Amino acid sequence: MPQLHLYVQEKTASKIRQIARLRGLSVSRLLADLVSREVPTEWPDWFFIDVAGGWQGERLERSAQGVAEHRDSL
Repeated sequence: MPQLHLYVQEKTASKIRQIARLRGLSVSRLLADLVSREVPTEWPDWFFIDVAGGWQGERLERSAQGVAEHRDSL
């Protein structure tokens, strides 16, 4: 698992340590949980309805692509 490093003011670090201690967690676990909640790794529940499901038409069609251009070889 990758490690990330960050710098915070001493006042902030002290508060983080206090919260971790109250929750029975290590500082690393507390921060990992906070980051996991804020940085989603999956599609949000609303995405497929609001975005993907937002298409209003008969069907999607790809427009003509034309002829591929000629490129010199390297």
